[in-house]
Amino acid sequence: MRVRGIGRGRSNRLAAGALLGVLAAANLIACGLGAGPAPHEVQLTVTRDFGSATVGSWRAPQVRGQETVMSLLIRNARVATRYSGGFVQSIDGISGGREHGQQVDWFYYVNGSEAPLGGAATVVHPGDHIWWDRHDWSQTDHIPAVVGSFPEPFVNGIAGKRLPVRIECALVTGAACRAVRTRMRELAVPAAVAPLGGGAGPRTLRVVVAELGSLAADPAAQAIGRGPAASGVYARFSSRGSSLTLLDEDGGAARTLGAGTGLIAATASGEAAPAWLIAGTDTQGVKRAASRFGAAALRNHFAVALSAAGQVVAIPVLKR
Repeated sequence: MRVRGIGRGRSNRLAAGALLGVLAAANLIACGLGAGPAPHEVQLTVTRDFGSATVGSWRAPQVRGQETVMSLLIRNARVATRYSGGFVQSIDGISGGREHGQQVDWFYYVNGSEAPLGGAATVVHPGDHIWWDRHDWSQTDHIPAVVGSFPEPFVNGIAGKRLPVRIECALVTGAACRAVRTRMRELAVPAAVAPLGGGAGPRTLRVVVAELGSLAADPAAQAIGRGPAASGVYARFSSRGSSLTLLDEDGGAARTLGAGTGLIAATASGEAAPAWLIAGTDTQGVKRAASRFGAAALRNHFAVALSAAGQVVAIPVLKR
């Protein structure tokens, strides 16, 4: 059995014996890791239902010495834990458990990436954006990457290491590609620009800018096509990419969008860095997505669609 960490919904299914080797780190919760400089410019966000409601937001949370994700949360919010402090049961009175007949639990992301360890074992680095969200995991308990912590992971990277960025465009000279490249420059993020399918390394952040219909061979798009359990993205697109179907938290079709639709989503596979899709059902959709590639449209969203009318639609589309 692979232990993906304590403090996320998946841990509810772990046998007690599998927990013992992980919980030693929980003794460090109350005071962080102790000696060492306190991380600076950290942000902490707590939401529910895939980011649809904010529980708490701290642009300058209290820190004391070297912190873990769990100790930072406990220092700034009212938290109840289980399994000797290794698993978050509730934040500010909002608990995991069953709701509307489905299992809900607390999950966390660091700079937009699902961490490989529990919160008590994950160290907070300078500039990290820590995001806790309580949501339904009936479709998947593994969402490897989200877009709602933008400009992360481009500015501060993953696990304290800034990663190279590669913008892969179907049309390198096109307006959408230029818009994404300009946004990276505004963030002072060096980014290489290349045609699609250039073979970026596993520790490179890929930003794919293209029409959905041209991404049949792209591994990130292929994962999205297999559904939330494969990609963590609650959307599917037609075989020719001419329409985008948005899914609800139960995996059902909630809304289908056609011409002029954009998509901004992120996913990852294995140990590889996340890949972001700035995509669309057609040229206008790609341009629309590229124009909204920023914090204003993405904040606290797991992924977004951009309708032909310019509406930002959070994905998944909640039905409750």
